[in-house]
Amino acid sequence: MTRKIRINPALFAVFCFFTSVYLALGAVDDWGRLSTGFANLKTFFVESLWPPDWSIFEPRLYPECNAPLGFSITCSTAWIGMSETLKIAFISTVFGMTISLPLSLLAARNLSTPGISSVIRILLASLRSLPALIWAIFFVILIGFGPISGILAMTVYTVGYLGKLQYEAIEGMSSLPLEAAEAAGLGAIEKAINIVIPESANDLISQAIFMFEYNVRHGSVIGIVGAGGIGYYIDLYLGFLVYDKVIAYLILVFLMVLIIDSISVFIRSFFTDERPLNRPKWKSVLVPKRG
Repeated sequence: MTRKIRINPALFAVFCFFTSVYLALGAVDDWGRLSTGFANLKTFFVESLWPPDWSIFEPRLYPECNAPLGFSITCSTAWIGMSETLKIAFISTVFGMTISLPLSLLAARNLSTPGISSVIRILLASLRSLPALIWAIFFVILIGFGPISGILAMTVYTVGYLGKLQYEAIEGMSSLPLEAAEAAGLGAIEKAINIVIPESANDLISQAIFMFEYNVRHGSVIGIVGAGGIGYYIDLYLGFLVYDKVIAYLILVFLMVLIIDSISVFIRSFFTDERPLNRPKWKSVLVPKRG
């Protein structure tokens, strides 16, 4: 009988850290460039980036926009770009989760046969092997510029990425409920609906919200290739070297990600075992208590 080798996690982490430091040092060709790097960065920040140009919130002149109820901000490029990014992220996340959840149930080894599990895992790996930007280029070539290309690109990547997170969460659940379901004679669909999904609900919701946040952040990238969203305006002003407007858009994306993260903490509380009285309030979400 062979004895299983156990590795100390702390020693393994230290080994990985020093190995990474060694490889990083070997990747530097000229240390002299670092001596002027921070000075160049400071000059670029002071002269080109700061302060941000908040005129991105002013109504655009063309094409003409009729603001509802006098809210002129809705005619600004910041509003139009961010709202389009949120739409793309939301639609692609919902579509992606709808497709990935059945696939993840088939990919989980504790629910499916080894053959089916391996095939689905290969499919999911192929979908996430290419970044969303490459998928966006593909769909722009296929159907043209616009948000629909961004939706399709991010849906495909979401299926591959979210599917992996989901089947790992399903495989990590306790085996006792599954054994009880098998003893009760439940079928595969009944087991998935009545046991697996409720038991993994917190993880599945958390992963979906994380994916939505990821898609919002990535919306600033896919627009560069014409797939819609705020990335279109970022790429436009990058081309004209108007960096103060670019940093304003990036700050807007950063603030939106913070808001989504705060909302996700509140939403996840409804899928935990805590009683309603113990669910977090908005104040505790935005300003966590110390200690």
